Amino acid sequence: MTDQTTGGGFNAGDLFQTAKSMILRGDIALAIGLVMILVVMILPMPSFLLDMFLALSMTMSVLILMTVLFIQKPLEISSFPTILLITTLLRLALNLASTRLILSHGHEGPDAAGAVIEAFAGFVMGGNFVIGVIVFAILTIVNFVVITKGSGRIAEVAARFTLDAMPGKQMAIDADLSAGMIDEPEARKRRKELEDESAFFGSMDGASKFVRGDATAGLMITFINVIAGMIIGIAQNDMPFMEAADTYTRLTIGDGLVSQIPALIISVAAGLLVSKAGVSGSADKALFGQLSNYPTALGLSSAMLMMLGMLPGMPFVPFMALAGATGAAAWYLPRMRERKSKELAEEAMEQVAPAPIADEPISTALSIDSVRLELGYALLTLINTANEGFRLTDQIKGLRRQLAAEVGFVLPSVRIQDNLQLPPNTYVVRIKEIESGRGDIRPNMLLVMDPRGEAISLPGEPTVEPTFGLPAMWIEQNYREEALFKGLTVVDACTVITTHLTEVIKDNMPDLLSYAETQKLLDEIGRESQKLVADVIPAQITMGGLQRVLQNLLGERVSIRDLATILEGVSEACGFTRNITAITEHVRTRLARQISESNSNEAGFIPLITLSPEWEQAFAESIVGDGDDRQLSMAPSRLQQFITNVRQTFERHAMMGETPVLLTSPGVRPYVRSIIERFRPATTVMSQNEIHPKAKIRTLGQI
Repeated sequence: MTDQTTGGGFNAGDLFQTAKSMILRGDIALAIGLVMILVVMILPMPSFLLDMFLALSMTMSVLILMTVLFIQKPLEISSFPTILLITTLLRLALNLASTRLILSHGHEGPDAAGAVIEAFAGFVMGGNFVIGVIVFAILTIVNFVVITKGSGRIAEVAARFTLDAMPGKQMAIDADLSAGMIDEPEARKRRKELEDESAFFGSMDGASKFVRGDATAGLMITFINVIAGMIIGIAQNDMPFMEAADTYTRLTIGDGLVSQIPALIISVAAGLLVSKAGVSGSADKALFGQLSNYPTALGLSSAMLMMLGMLPGMPFVPFMALAGATGAAAWYLPRMRERKSKELAEEAMEQVAPAPIADEPISTALSIDSVRLELGYALLTLINTANEGFRLTDQIKGLRRQLAAEVGFVLPSVRIQDNLQLPPNTYVVRIKEIESGRGDIRPNMLLVMDPRGEAISLPGEPTVEPTFGLPAMWIEQNYREEALFKGLTVVDACTVITTHLTEVIKDNMPDLLSYAETQKLLDEIGRESQKLVADVIPAQITMGGLQRVLQNLLGERVSIRDLATILEGVSEACGFTRNITAITEHVRTRLARQISESNSNEAGFIPLITLSPEWEQAFAESIVGDGDDRQLSMAPSRLQQFITNVRQTFERHAMMGETPVLLTSPGVRPYVRSIIERFRPATTVMSQNEIHPKAKIRTLGQI
């Protein structure tokens, strides 16, 4: 026996592939579709197949309307007259098929013509065929008298005006060509656009008659179905008069509604389109190319079909199947086009001879990135794909703008770089080439934390939040709503990186304020403050000295946005001292209003923990040296005791939800701060001179 799947025998796989390729071709698929429409007109159709075709008719009408709404130029759907003809033929064929079912099986019950017609009849009529007749009549009048008539008139007038304007437009093109403003190919392109525009409006003038004729035919079919159905029901099936009238009227009105609603939608689309110009295009491009050019339209069509499938009595399977198909097309088509465009771009690049790569100068190896974010290869998708509307790059741009408003100077550009030596899900933040932060995240998951400190009951991967070291968990995207409902804090992967980057930058802000950045701040200061800058620098303080003062302020997260007030404070301090620390303390006093405001809580109070007189005296007695050589010299045991007292006091108030400020005298504040920043860098240390007179304070305790 000969093997029919190999060699010279019959190959079923090749036959399947050939049939598949023929069907996927637009022209062949269109031909098959037209033949199926003609078959529907001739041969009887079972009710379940009628339901599918009725759903297809409604899908086409919604898709056409959405496409007309979303196109950028009307010329993108120039084959609309052909689409109009095909959809009209489809509705007429379905009318004929439903009429055959109604007249043949109407006596069997309200589901004789399929579930779609039954659903429309029951849903719209509400058990009263008089209501159904009235609703159908109104829809027919709206479509026939208002929309169709208006669209036809617009198409007729537009065609006439377009033809009248063609000679003038052609003369304008010739004039531009003679003047050298355009070349010959551009002139031919414009003439072709004029020809296509006139042809489009001429076609639309004729195509509007399709819609008008469809409305007329639907009205006539309705009367025929009602009268003929009652005759058949009474004479042949021995039905009572009222039963026959109710049954056949219900089925006929349901059939009419199923036909009139898509016709109404397409009439609206035609009315929107005829007032615009068009371009040439074949029918298969219109049906399978142009209508699929807008994934948004396909997505909205899918959503509308899903809603229709959920209506009471509506068949679920056909509408959900078509909703799934259109939704899948909305998801797949953009990716297919993107893949094709990349392939074309790669082919074009391969055809171009690569230019010789110039050797980088050795001096480039000396350059240092101020801020650099290194990503593992699994995190590169965060750069290219949007995460809830924002890519990682967009969030970093927003971070730079935010820091500029909060801190007072523009952060240097953050360089994002891939690092194949890192684990796939790891990122590293480097400040001037030095690693300052590291974290491990899951790009397609969400990070949740419990603000109450309780255990998280959701399924996921336990982890530690990289910025503050809090216990957290990575969960799947579909658990977002449940996590929010439980009161958990939910953040995405991009936000985790951005938050960590923010804190690292704030901790290293003094190192990022370079000499050049300081000069830039002075250059960008307001015109009214330029005289102040000229008086202070370099007569009273050097640029480097001012840089040191600003770095000291940034080291304690004091904004330098009010640069004019800072310069005034520097000018005053330079009259009695050249010590950078003393100048900084005086500037902080001038910024008392700003510092007090930034440390006030939601209630408007500054929560304070004061330093006891004993410790004030201990610090004052431990300061040795004179002038610029003053230093803190305290016994290690005494210093350890102070650290323990501060840690216990602040942790006790932190458990009560308070973030207090440590208040000291002006003379010892810098030295107390130098100790506290080593174990509690986020704790603010203020002197009594930095409390603004109008600020409200609340003392919580004493050390």
